[in-house]
Amino acid sequence: MHRYKKYTNRRLYDLDSSKYVTLDDLRDVLLSGDSIQVTESSDGADITRGTLLQILAEQEAQGHEVVLTNRALEQIIRFYDQRFGGFVSSYIEQSMLLFLEHQDQYRTQMKNMTTLNPMNAMRQAMDMWTSQANHKKKE
Repeated sequence: MHRYKKYTNRRLYDLDSSKYVTLDDLRDVLLSGDSIQVTESSDGADITRGTLLQILAEQEAQGHEVVLTNRALEQIIRFYDQRFGGFVSSYIEQSMLLFLEHQDQYRTQMKNMTTLNPMNAMRQAMDMWTSQANHKKKE
């Protein structure tokens, strides 16, 4: 785990390498598979979650694809009021773990979808529907 302090001037300090870093540097650490912990320099309060949310916001501001849509964020906020926060948090975490376990399969499927000719994909879908309809007629 990489440890950082955030100072009142909003600068982030890497406690392990003894240098100032940026949110992009923290993102790179996360992309490498490591975890981070960020604390306030003044009182030692853990501000990791807020920093992670800030990294997400910066990703979207830089033009990366939106992962959490406005609608999803609105619903998450509503869950807090309905006292489902803990359940939803666990559900999202478990869903992410399951996705990570199968990400290679998803990646392969997505690659196959993007390399297909749209007309061939439509033709395959039509053939499938036609064969199912013919099968039902025979019954």
